[in-house]
Amino acid sequence: MIKIAILVCVLFCVACELQEGTFTDIRDSKVYKTIKIGEQVWFAENLNYEADGSKCYENKPANCDKYGRLYSWKTAMKSCPDGWHLPSKAEWEVLMESVVGEKTENQFDFFALSGGYGYSSGFFYDLGNLSYWWSANEYGSYSASRKNIYYINEYADDDSYVKNILRSVRCVKK
Repeated sequence: MIKIAILVCVLFCVACELQEGTFTDIRDSKVYKTIKIGEQVWFAENLNYEADGSKCYENKPANCDKYGRLYSWKTAMKSCPDGWHLPSKAEWEVLMESVVGEKTENQFDFFALSGGYGYSSGFFYDLGNLSYWWSANEYGSYSASRKNIYYINEYADDDSYVKNILRSVRCVKK
């Protein structure tokens, strides 16, 4: 994952200062790869903290190990460890501009973990094809903003969606 991000930054970065690192979450001792791009420091993998209400894709622990857990928006808002937070839509935009400049095909390899999405009722969809991450932006009591990467990282956009859908989380340093 980090090697892919380095390649993307070397080829397409507008303002990259790229530094790799790790962060150990003291809540469960999980170690996450991190990457500094420009002025932002991000988890370079999806969050896998077992918060109440979070789930593994198809309830299989092996999917959490590979893709991280899926969270409702309310759970995502409080799941990043101390010193980190759920990124705002503006922070996602800074990242996208730093990593890829103009949005063109196959430049989204930083986001290689397509963890799909799910419902608390137990239905899951699009593992390996679609990546959805929550952002901190809320659109009323019913919906919140998300970052979308479609079909093996070929297309990205933003939209809002109902808060109880389960999505992946990437944390950004405060």
